[in-house]
Amino acid sequence: MPKTKTQGIIFGIIMSYAMAIGMEIYNIAIKMGFNLNPGSFSSMTNAVFPAALKEAAYMGVFVFIFSSLWGNRCGAAFMERHCNLQKDNPYFCQLMRQAGTVVVMCPTMSMVASILFNVVLAKQPVSQLPAIWVGTVLKNFPMAFFWNMFAAAPFSHWLFNVIFHDRKVLQKSTLAA
Repeated sequence: MPKTKTQGIIFGIIMSYAMAIGMEIYNIAIKMGFNLNPGSFSSMTNAVFPAALKEAAYMGVFVFIFSSLWGNRCGAAFMERHCNLQKDNPYFCQLMRQAGTVVVMCPTMSMVASILFNVVLAKQPVSQLPAIWVGTVLKNFPMAFFWNMFAAAPFSHWLFNVIFHDRKVLQKSTLAA
């Protein structure tokens, strides 16, 4: 894992964009109505990807900023409350940190999306922002949690280790194979 400030920034960028891309694919597919079609998301077409990548390009910046400001710190505090680094399995502690980060970042990014897409672009009244935000959190939280746990975080750790050739991790994976 990151050992320097530069490595931490690079890991943060990878993780921010991994989360943004997954969440934008999900939200664009919903916006296009795929969740309402027979077969639900299984009926999704490639038309989702260009729009999702366009939105992820700037939403990833917001994710990086807010995770750097408070998301990562809150995730670390959640982990410290729910696991003992000296006694508990390190993987369990990592999962607790991820869960704590999602608990903070999903409502944060749902607020950003609610303001940007509903109030600014769709011109809905600001007085409706609380309801829009709650609805956005309810829609996004399950996806954010599972996307983080099973896709974005594993991908980000793998890519980081490939980039920085973390020999310890690579040796373990070589021995396991």
